[in-house]
Amino acid sequence: MEDIEVPPLRTMQDFILESARFSSPALKDPPRFANRLVDNLLYYQTNYFLVAVLIFLLVGYMNPKSMMVGILAVSLVCAVFVYLSNNKREFQKFKTNHPIFCAFCILLAASLIVYLFGSILVLVWGIILPLTAIILHAAFRMRNLKNKVSKKLESLGIKRTPMGILLFELGLEDQARS
Repeated sequence: MEDIEVPPLRTMQDFILESARFSSPALKDPPRFANRLVDNLLYYQTNYFLVAVLIFLLVGYMNPKSMMVGILAVSLVCAVFVYLSNNKREFQKFKTNHPIFCAFCILLAASLIVYLFGSILVLVWGIILPLTAIILHAAFRMRNLKNKVSKKLESLGIKRTPMGILLFELGLEDQARS
């Protein structure tokens, strides 16, 4: 973990203002489009992280109660799923011994999710909106020389960054390493 390097925050001039150049992505040339996307994700990753946090906080500020309830509901569902996944044998035995209680619990959980659906949607909106903004910026922002050099250093393994590791783990190592 100590060999991971967090890239610097790029200036607003470079990121989105005057020196930034934007053009429509080459959707008819998928390798070129993927290359632009990955290059920008690697080069502007610190800016993208900051944008994601700011948009998430903005959505949370606009709907604080719904955001917290949504986070708690999703966390609870994940915790129950992990617990039941790790204790399959005991859960199977409990389901066999108490089928009516289990059916009641399923109905109660479904009702709770429907009741909290608005709050869960606020949480989803707080996650989807920053991801959409990041993907749109990375797709439309044209690469520059610094961007290309930074990608080459990442691909040679000289420099490892959080986004490079994430792209590698998502199976995009061909684009992240080329």
